[in-house]
Amino acid sequence: MNREGDMRNYVLVTGAYWVETLADGATRMLVLFYFYELGYSPFTIASLFIFYEIFGIVTNLVGGWLAARFGLRTTLFMGLGTQVLALAMLGFAPQAWLVVPYVMASQAISGIAKDLTKMSSKSAVKLVVPAGDQSSLYRWVAILTGSKNALKGVGFFLGGLMLTLAGFQTSMLILAGVVLTALLVVSRLMHGHLGRPDTKARFKHMFSNNRAVNVLAAARIFLFASRDVWFVVGLPVYLETVLGWSFWQTGGFLAIWVIGYGIVQAAAPGFVRRRDAEGGAEPDGRTATWLAFVLAAFPAAIAVSLTVHLDPTAVIVVGLIAFGVVFAMNSAVHSYLILAYADNDRAAMNVGFYYMANAGGRLAGTVLSGLLYQWDGLVACLWASAICVLAAAALSLLLPSKTPRPTRTDDELALAG
Repeated sequence: MNREGDMRNYVLVTGAYWVETLADGATRMLVLFYFYELGYSPFTIASLFIFYEIFGIVTNLVGGWLAARFGLRTTLFMGLGTQVLALAMLGFAPQAWLVVPYVMASQAISGIAKDLTKMSSKSAVKLVVPAGDQSSLYRWVAILTGSKNALKGVGFFLGGLMLTLAGFQTSMLILAGVVLTALLVVSRLMHGHLGRPDTKARFKHMFSNNRAVNVLAAARIFLFASRDVWFVVGLPVYLETVLGWSFWQTGGFLAIWVIGYGIVQAAAPGFVRRRDAEGGAEPDGRTATWLAFVLAAFPAAIAVSLTVHLDPTAVIVVGLIAFGVVFAMNSAVHSYLILAYADNDRAAMNVGFYYMANAGGRLAGTVLSGLLYQWDGLVACLWASAICVLAAAALSLLLPSKTPRPTRTDDELALAG
């Protein structure tokens, strides 16, 4: 396949990933608000997403192996197809079926779909960037990752708006139709293979024996738990019940936050390169450490402000924006470090292991978000967030103080972000 053909395929797979991301974000808001409106407790709502995160862990663990073994085209089609199935399960189900076990099963399928599609799209970057051009490849991946988060934010807004205008099941059918259309378009227009399958790929290579990768993965667990422990369930429920916001207002606010987060994340690599060009050092373990310590101050400050009864709307809006900026920078540094730490001959496997840890942090944060909010409200979630960030900072102290500069393969850079 020539470079022009690779670019064509990359545009198609990226477009499909954007559609899937919109649908995934909208589904999250639809499920959360619909079941809260039915009277489910915050912890029960959080449990609806447990299988989504658990199967995300499994998919991230085996995703690199599946792509290596069967090719990216196969995993892309699998991801889109399973997302259509997950949405159709909720759209066509009789009302009596919309109970916790059934929705958990649907969300498990949705989690598999999201990570298969994400892995396929990020891996496809290496097909369109000249071999050895690590700078361009890193920039492309950062832009893709930032755009993904921005579109997920748009999906949050769409979910709240669609629930208000069309209702739960009609919205699910609309989303299923959009994703199915993307699948049909991509299958019709994509030519050739998206990468070359490697029948010699072994699953055992997924587990890392690189100390720096393992420490970074552990820090990543606590970093993402610190976000989701108050963002996934506690914050949306607080905005809707305590502050009295409507579904679409809450979805819109969360959408703006995630879009801004994506913009900061996409711009971070350019900032790092400018510092390097001016004589500064690239990020290392010390950078991740001080950013985490700074980040811990924000959920703690928000919790104290709410406890002393400052204006909750102003506290949440200002605090969440500040938290998002520093969190995005911290996440971007982690993404750079996994590129530097990954072993050349096992890069895809190292990064897959890293994303498994990422999903593990989201799982822990999701469960705790519902449990802690039900126990003692948003303040409890915020203190848990601060503790998680401090744990990430402590682990970051164990990272190498100097970042190695290995000759990185395309796989390393294409799969990270």
